[in-house]
Amino acid sequence: MAEERRSLAPLSLEGAPKRVFPPLYRSSGNASEDRLAFFHILEQLKTQKRTGWVDHKIPDPESISDHMYRMAILAMCSSDTSIDITKCVLMCLVHDLAEAQVGDIAPRESIPRAEKQRREAEAMHNFAHVMLHGSPAALRIEALWKEYEDGQTAEARFVKDLDRFEMASQALEYERRHEEQQLGAFYESSVPKIQHPEVKEWGADLMAERVQMQRVRNNKDDAGPIP
Repeated sequence: MAEERRSLAPLSLEGAPKRVFPPLYRSSGNASEDRLAFFHILEQLKTQKRTGWVDHKIPDPESISDHMYRMAILAMCSSDTSIDITKCVLMCLVHDLAEAQVGDIAPRESIPRAEKQRREAEAMHNFAHVMLHGSPAALRIEALWKEYEDGQTAEARFVKDLDRFEMASQALEYERRHEEQQLGAFYESSVPKIQHPEVKEWGADLMAERVQMQRVRNNKDDAGPIP
């Protein structure tokens, strides 16, 4: 979410606490204990709220894992036979995994992009090689995450487009639920960047749905109170 939010209008967040990064896990020397430590750190993905929505004061905002889960289901809905959909589903489920350690870093925190990437790569190495002891499963998770970060394969680019579309979908749902919210910047920073033809079509449908929602609201406002 952080990359897409770089073009969002700045918020007034004076007094926001500075992010404190927890230390990386140190092996206990017991493989079972270390593996359980990894399983437990995954809870952070369930409990941490996505920073962009928190900054916009969205009530009860989604968690990091909420976002990744819907992306995985979106991948399963694709009709594109030219890409490995199973790989895409797995990539959706790990693409923000490092945030279990470092959190969902926002641009307002003024953490350089290179520093963010370094911390996330360190977190993934810690997960794969310290907590999971370099097991085949661990190396698969790490490789999927790196493929997404590198963004060079068709699958990685498709998943990035799902990331953009999912964020825009969530923005629409928050606007529908909270009429006072105007989240146009979230669409502007995501939908125009979508490249995959099918996901681009989904994005166009979503924007048409938003226009219709706004039209209905405007007509309701113009009608005034019922006498």
